[in-house]
Amino acid sequence: MALLDGLRVLDLTMWRPGPYATQLLAQLGADVIKVEPPGGEPMRAFPSHFDLLNQHKRGIVLDLKDPSDRARCLELAAGAEVFVEGYRPGVADRLGVGHEAVLALNPGLVYCSLSGYGSHGSLSALPGHDVNYRAYTGAMPPEAGSPDVDELPVADMAAATMAAFAITAACLKARTTGLGDHIDLGMADVLAHWVGTVPEPRERRREPGPPVPGYGVYTTKDGGKITLGVVSEQRLWAATCRALGLVEHADLPFSERLARVRELDAAVAAAISRLTRDEAIDLLYPAGAPVAPVLTRAEMMAHGHFQARGVIADGTVGVPVRTTVHPPLPPGPVPGLDEHRGQTWRMNPG
Repeated sequence: MALLDGLRVLDLTMWRPGPYATQLLAQLGADVIKVEPPGGEPMRAFPSHFDLLNQHKRGIVLDLKDPSDRARCLELAAGAEVFVEGYRPGVADRLGVGHEAVLALNPGLVYCSLSGYGSHGSLSALPGHDVNYRAYTGAMPPEAGSPDVDELPVADMAAATMAAFAITAACLKARTTGLGDHIDLGMADVLAHWVGTVPEPRERRREPGPPVPGYGVYTTKDGGKITLGVVSEQRLWAATCRALGLVEHADLPFSERLARVRELDAAVAAAISRLTRDEAIDLLYPAGAPVAPVLTRAEMMAHGHFQARGVIADGTVGVPVRTTVHPPLPPGPVPGLDEHRGQTWRMNPG
């Protein structure tokens, strides 16, 4: 049995944030029924995306503009514990499946609305995607350029993870009180909260450079890149210097390192530039230095650490959490379009 066995989740979301949130629940054992519009979710046109976000779910097609299909959706909602929708604010109400209508039918339900800017506020009606949310929340540095098409969608993934957390917390309360809740989660809200927890720098540096020696990205002889993560820790600085042959700098106190940032970091960079990426890792890793290679996606997928932990399993994504007593589910099936029409909730275990 997984942690969320018996949790019944009705998923009306599409694209990335909602499906990833409900997949996190499904991987922990929740019974997720995915509702798609006629013709299916647009992301089905991109199986490499869709399949990674919809494992362990069942799928049905419902046209919520059709009275009988809407009634079927409400019937499933009446037996659910969680209802997740990702429409623009107001759309779920117009379709007859807004939180007031659904919670009136099932007062113990946890209803999660996931949108760009939330259901109210001056930006709530504004359309957007990841790059917009990062821009509005100060999560994009002023000198940032246009993102690559395959850049990690930080707002999407952050909001999905926060939604899964909030849903689980609300379900815990609902199971003890019998009262559900409406979670109004804006993707920009999550990034704004993240940015707000990091103090603003007093002064932005005019010229790019490391904040402290030995903290940053360094290019190797073969054109690869590694990262070092030395901050104030004396032992990490000393380990880095000794591994790179910079023993004359190994015992410098942090205050002196700060006063000589560019000089010392240039020495670190020069030492690394004489090594290949693998040589640098082979020197720094056993020395106890905070080093990591800059891996491609393919290299990460093949890395033994993530495979051993089950994050990557059988060449696809596994699960991001580890539990001992109630392990999460391994990679599993993706629903075909309308594959589970006519099915209802599974019986609770036990």
